[in-house]
This record gives sequence, structure tokens and C-alpha cells, in this order.
Amino acid sequence: MTDTQPGSASGAAAATRRRGGPLARLLVFLREVVGELKKVVYPTRDELVTYTSVVLVFVAVVMTYVSLLDLGFGRLVLWALGGS
Repeated sequence: MTDTQPGSASGAAAATRRRGGPLARLLVFLREVVGELKKVVYPTRDELVTYTSVVLVFVAVVMTYVSLLDLGFGRLVLWALGGS
């Protein structure tokens, strides 16, 4: 449940904001986007290199695992169907 009552001041402000035209709503949205982007903390170069390395190693491991499964199942199907 919310604390906002239909006749309260914050409810009236929200209703006024919703009644604005498309341009006013777009400007409010853009202001909120800029406000959220100011809160973003970007990683340092060392952190970025570490994260990238971890992702690349993980992708290589998963790729190897899936390739081996594919090879194994392919040979199993060839054996089951009597292929050469």
C-alpha cells in the first residue's frame, strides 16, 4: 500500500505531472535520465581489464565445453546410425 492519499499534496503533484503534454513529459523523463546518469560509478581501468579478462576466460571455457559435447554427441549419433 502507498502512503499517498488521493487528496494529498504529493498525489496532486503527480497528477499534475501526468497531465502535462508529450513535450513536458519528455523533458521530465530526460531530466530524470540525466539525474540517474550522474549517480553512475564507472569502473577504473584496472577493474575494467579484470572484468574483461574474467568474461573472456569464462566464454572460452563454456565454448570448449559446448564444442566437446557437440563432438561427443555427433560421434554417438554416427555410431548409433552405423555411419563411418
